[in-house]
Amino acid sequence: MATLAELCIVACADAFRTDQERIATGIGPVPRLGASLAKLTHSPGLMMTDGEAYLVEQPVPIGPRAYDLPRRAGYLPFSRFFDAAVWTGRRHAMVTPTQIDRFGQTNLSALGGTHRQPKTQMLGARGFPGNGIYHPNSMFIPVHSPRVFVAGEVDRVSSPGYNPARRIAGANYSGIALHRIVTNLCVMDFGGPDHAIRVISLHPGVTLIDVERATGFDLIDAVAGETPLPDAEQLAIIARLDPHDLRAGAIAGNPPASGATA
Repeated sequence: MATLAELCIVACADAFRTDQERIATGIGPVPRLGASLAKLTHSPGLMMTDGEAYLVEQPVPIGPRAYDLPRRAGYLPFSRFFDAAVWTGRRHAMVTPTQIDRFGQTNLSALGGTHRQPKTQMLGARGFPGNGIYHPNSMFIPVHSPRVFVAGEVDRVSSPGYNPARRIAGANYSGIALHRIVTNLCVMDFGGPDHAIRVISLHPGVTLIDVERATGFDLIDAVAGETPLPDAEQLAIIARLDPHDLRAGAIAGNPPASGATA
């Protein structure tokens, strides 16, 4: 029986779907496995790294390994990654920010307080500002709640979104490309008015009311049905890519995919 984490992995894989040559970067077990699954199924043109400094022909399984290193296809150290993938737009990253608002602005920096004295200091913006304007981005949120999907704006804008109030006349926003948000409740995209977040599928056992109660801003109606369950081929690939079942710890309780609850 498929689990909720496995359903989310398949949904993340669909977010990476492309017919272009693009480097897929999944941060965390579920996005990483989603990118690898996409590579091995519907999007063979995706380029993968070993998580360090090499491009690889095949996705590298996650977790401890006692087997041969993957076949390396090219050298891609951090110093070259920006020219090869980031600045050229040939990268698609899936990240997990701490806050998201209805237009896709994210926060990874700090919560509450003032700029000089925040209530909670986090990692800082890190690469989010540049990543947000140069290449496509998606997000994975393991706990869908109003603390993540906040009312109004995020406390600090770590990466830009589609907020029309933040647009400066004459500026170039063509590089902002937000694709999907996969959560433990649903899949969302940015197809609402002014690119606002909307729900495009609900996980089995979840209602739109469940999602609305867990979201700090108003959502427009869902435009699609139920998130597809993983099939046998997808589950076999996921198991091979995650031999230590690290995916089981990605979502609290990791219930069956056929009856996900809020």
